[in-house]
Parts: sequence; C-alpha cells; structure tokens
Amino acid sequence: MAKDLAIIKRVFILGMDGAGNFIQQAQTPFLDRFLPQGAYTCAAQAETPTISAECWGSVLHGVVPAKHGLTNEIAASEPYPADSPYPSLFRLAREQLPQAKLASFTGWGPINDGIIEADAGVEKLSRPDAELVSELIRYLEANPDVSLLFLQLDEPDGSGHRFGYGPDSPHYLQAISECDRLLGSVVDAIGRLGLLQDSLILLLTDHGGGGADKFSHGSEHEMDKNVFWGCVGPGIAAGRLQGPVSIKDTAAVAAHALGLRLPAGSDARIPDGLFRA
Repeated sequence: MAKDLAIIKRVFILGMDGAGNFIQQAQTPFLDRFLPQGAYTCAAQAETPTISAECWGSVLHGVVPAKHGLTNEIAASEPYPADSPYPSLFRLAREQLPQAKLASFTGWGPINDGIIEADAGVEKLSRPDAELVSELIRYLEANPDVSLLFLQLDEPDGSGHRFGYGPDSPHYLQAISECDRLLGSVVDAIGRLGLLQDSLILLLTDHGGGGADKFSHGSEHEMDKNVFWGCVGPGIAAGRLQGPVSIKDTAAVAAHALGLRLPAGSDARIPDGLFRA
C-alpha cells in the first residue's frame, strides 16, 4: 500500500449535490463504467441533518456537523473560522504542503465563501454547473500539478427542490444524468493530460432527498441518508465496499493519499477494504 500511495500526486474530490443513491435509476454511463474500476458503494451515509452545509462541511472537514458548526445560513454569511480546531482539507494541505496548488470549483457559492477558509490560498470559482466544468478543465490544463481539487455540481439538488426527488421524478433523474456527463468530461480531461495513473479520484454526493418531503431533505429517511460514494486510483481495491462508509470519511482518504495528518478530533476513517493489502 505504501508503494501505491507514493505514486499519488494529486487528489480530486468530484461531487454532485443532492443525488442520494439515485444514480442507480438515472442514466449514468460514466459512473457505471468508472466506479467499478475502484471501490464504491450506494449505501454510504450522509451526515445528520442531511442538509448541504452540514454535509459538505463534513466531507471537507472530516468531522460531524456538531463539531464544524456549519449550517446553510452560516456558510452563506460568515467565513469559516481560521482558528477552528476542525480545519478543512485545504487548510491542512496549505499548512503541511505549503507550496501545493489547491482549487475549489462549486456550483453553490457558500462552500467557497463559508466552508473553505478564506486565507488557505485556494483558487476558488463559483459558477453554474456547465460553465464551472469548462473553467475547471481550463484550470487543469494550465495547472496539471494541482495537489487537491474539489468540484461540487449543484443542479440535482435544485431540480429535486423544484420537481421532486427520487426515482419517479424524470427532471431530477435527468439532472443527475447531466452531472454524470459533466463528471465524465472532467475525468476525460484528467486522462487526456496523462494524470489518471497518479491521481486519486473520489466521487460522491452529499445527501439525497424525497424521504419525509418529496421536495426537500434533512430527515433521517433512507432516501435522504443513503448516498453513492466511490474512490478510484493507485492502491484502491476494486469492488463494492461491504462495510460502513460515511461521507466524512472522504477527508480521511484524501488526507491519507496526500500524506496529511488529520487533527486529533477528526471523525473521519478510512473505510475497511478500501486500499489493497
């Protein structure tokens, strides 16, 4: 495993908002092809409450929402505290890899404004999904030596709020399919630039929806809680993960791949069986 980890030069965390595990019902040819090349599950667990700031905060900070303290309202109005004992992956990377290139491309602006620290030296851009991916690919072409890059596509969640979440909502499933196409274009660019063989790629969503309320999320219902999660790259054992996975574990996997030390209070863990023995 150590030899495989030494190969990894960069980590991509590529996500879509509010997709739950409904990639199983949507047309997702990219994810259908790519996820089995690594470890994956459609039974990973979102954090509670199943709301975007709480969940993306847990993805990027590796702790439960009670620790990072983020809500949608706080993330939209306040910068994340620079002195928090629960820093984001970006702050950890900046402190432990001072020269690293770091980038975050988000469809939902509060991630860049209030979940990722303002002074961590991160290249940030918030735009609508399709425009965002075009800008990300241009960035990657100019910065193939980026160490950590995060992408959040927003439209599945917006479509779920407008048209309803779940397998019986065609507009919602189409939004997931469009994100699948956009994620595929990002990974195609990574491959075209010759970066696939030494990159770790994490693919996930923050929460689902339609459980307690057809047009919302936030509950403990399995439609809100159950999400897809996958990891492809050097040293990853291909196949379905059988043990528990939380979205906050993303932070532990990314940190491990980059050689970063997590704070003592981290709740993130590397899923059992993720790395080859």
